[in-house]
Amino acid sequence: MRGWSLWAVRMLGVASMLVLAAAGARANPDALWDIVHGRCVPDMQESASPAPCTLVSLGAGVERGYAALKDRRGIAQYLLIPTARVTGIEDPALLAAGTPNYFDAAWRIRDLVQARLPRALPRDGFSLAINSAYGRTQNQLHIHVDCVRADVRDALRDNAQQIGAAFAPFAPRLAGRRYLARRIAAAELTTDNPFLLLAAGVNGAREAMGRYTLVVVGMDFAGEGPGFVLLAGRADPTAGNPGSGEELQDHDCAIAR
Repeated sequence: MRGWSLWAVRMLGVASMLVLAAAGARANPDALWDIVHGRCVPDMQESASPAPCTLVSLGAGVERGYAALKDRRGIAQYLLIPTARVTGIEDPALLAAGTPNYFDAAWRIRDLVQARLPRALPRDGFSLAINSAYGRTQNQLHIHVDCVRADVRDALRDNAQQIGAAFAPFAPRLAGRRYLARRIAAAELTTDNPFLLLAAGVNGAREAMGRYTLVVVGMDFAGEGPGFVLLAGRADPTAGNPGSGEELQDHDCAIAR
């Protein structure tokens, strides 16, 4: 019994250390930047290995590249992270001419998510999300690439024909929040940059980008073919809304089971 107690104490100590280490990582708002800039990019440049990232693309140079990192949360969630220093959705660089379309890159790495799932998902099972400046913990832009919540997918399917080519209020609440919605009539995001669409399509958004969260969900529109639904939500911290579009994702990927 005394031996078991000593073992239990030791294991409790190890577990406590792991919890404290994880808490420390969460408390560091530059943790993602440190991983990508300090480890993934140098490893790719020196040994053609992106570790600890799964993928590093530097085809156009570090200032236009991106990395894909498996998030610790969820069975399949990945983060798309620029290899350039970009703080978040409020960073003016995202609206500047020549800045890469990071949402396009994020959509293209969904196969990494798919590879971790037990069955193939249709287009509308995948989602991309970026949180507002009030709804994030990291000060390096990162787009969450993961499964969409089943109830969100169903609401978008049921109301797809009411979603037009300009932002308008989406009638059903999603995860209890109000969103604006618009459709993107294209199979890829190559020529449709959600950051630019938000800045140009929602009154006042360009001057307050940090207050917004964006979510992209794949869609097949009846009679029109493949496209996307783009959702925009505005943070209101005083009302308990941090502007976290990540809430519309399911990191357990129930729709894949």
